[in-house]
Amino acid sequence: MGISRDSRHKRSATGAKRSHYRKKRAFEKGRQPANTRIGPKRIHLVRTRGGNQKFRGLRLESGNFSWGSEGIARKVRVIVVEKKQAARFAAQGKVEPALEKQFEAGRLYAVVSSRPGQSGRVDGYILEGEELAFYQRAIRK
Repeated sequence: MGISRDSRHKRSATGAKRSHYRKKRAFEKGRQPANTRIGPKRIHLVRTRGGNQKFRGLRLESGNFSWGSEGIARKVRVIVVEKKQAARFAAQGKVEPALEKQFEAGRLYAVVSSRPGQSGRVDGYILEGEELAFYQRAIRK
């Protein structure tokens, strides 16, 4: 059957079935999700429209993460991934006790801001302030 990004297979706003007036087109094509996992680097190249390429990150183990309040960015290893929460907050503030506790344990919570299934990279930022508190509450549940 295939994954399709067209709207011709859907019903109209009034509920009527749309009639088929053409074949499927390449620009309506969809692809399987990457479902990126932690492991030794495995990236597949995907040809896209216009002859361009996407880098489908199937397995990745490290990435470039920035720490806003300290003004540094380092390549670090990803240890574990928690499911992303829908709500997001702007993070501001100094190095706080919650961060110090994580730092002593040798781990920090971070958010992946890049799209590994599209770019083949894992890039993100360290959580701080209200945003860190929100994610800690969400993880405890």
